[in-house]
Amino acid sequence: MSDPMGQAPQRFAGEFATTHWSVIVLAGGVESEDADKALEQLCRSYRYPLYAYVRRMGHGPHDAQDLVQEFFARFLERKYLQHADRNRGRFRTFLLSSLKNFLINEWNKANREKRGGGQMVVSLDEEMAESRFASELATDQPPDALYDRGWAGILLERAMAALRKEFELSGK
Repeated sequence: MSDPMGQAPQRFAGEFATTHWSVIVLAGGVESEDADKALEQLCRSYRYPLYAYVRRMGHGPHDAQDLVQEFFARFLERKYLQHADRNRGRFRTFLLSSLKNFLINEWNKANREKRGGGQMVVSLDEEMAESRFASELATDQPPDALYDRGWAGILLERAMAALRKEFELSGK
């Protein structure tokens, strides 16, 4: 089973209940191969829920893809991951709050200057994200609740993939 953005699952049994703070700390720490893997794991885990949130806020598919990509680029460039604090709440809440602030700043910026700015766009499987988003039922739930539901869905998918892999390895 692949994740909702078309990527193979990268988690193992026991890692899917919540985002482990050890992964967050490792991803935000000193650059290393392990830190890069932890960072990739976080980005893959949260990319679709953030995309769906932005779409539900009224942005079109291409704008949502651009916004999520730019959010991750800026979030990583400015090392905002180091500001995540387990004593202040869940990581996914921190990430969603960061995205909301980013969207406000982008809206303000868009009203001051033209879109584009010569930035190179890197594909993040946007067609897969949009096809999944389009197949979801319309609902009156607020985007925040749908973000949490999307995150729970990804956890369930990864749990099933880990269980399937475990059974395959044991010959069942």
